[in-house]
Amino acid sequence: MTMTTAEADKILSANFAPWVLELGLVVEAVGEDRATLRLPWSERLSREGGGLSGQALMAAADTATVIAVSAARGAFVPMTTVQQSTSFQRAVTGSDVLIEAVLTTVGRRTVFADITMRDGGSGALAARASTVYALLG
Repeated sequence: MTMTTAEADKILSANFAPWVLELGLVVEAVGEDRATLRLPWSERLSREGGGLSGQALMAAADTATVIAVSAARGAFVPMTTVQQSTSFQRAVTGSDVLIEAVLTTVGRRTVFADITMRDGGSGALAARASTVYALLG
């Protein structure tokens, strides 16, 4: 059974630090091996020149991966980020960002994911990330 976006939103609100919740992330879609979140545009998250900060994008990618792993497992399980690598392609200014985390390998104790971050207005690729997670429970 596929997790609903409402169930994924509950995982988000119950398991993340207050500063992550302040990003305003919204679960747009979940599947058996993926999750798509929306990072709403905010002046508060922008850097000099008006581009969305890399730190906000990296936190959103990390969060999307947790939601994707939870969807694959059917519920939230304790996990921790082992590695995250991010490459920024272009700045996002004045637009939401859609973050899609796709699980590429789901093992008993380790999960690998690829994440794309796209400008919500133009669909242009803003950044790519890869993550490795250790499942703790």
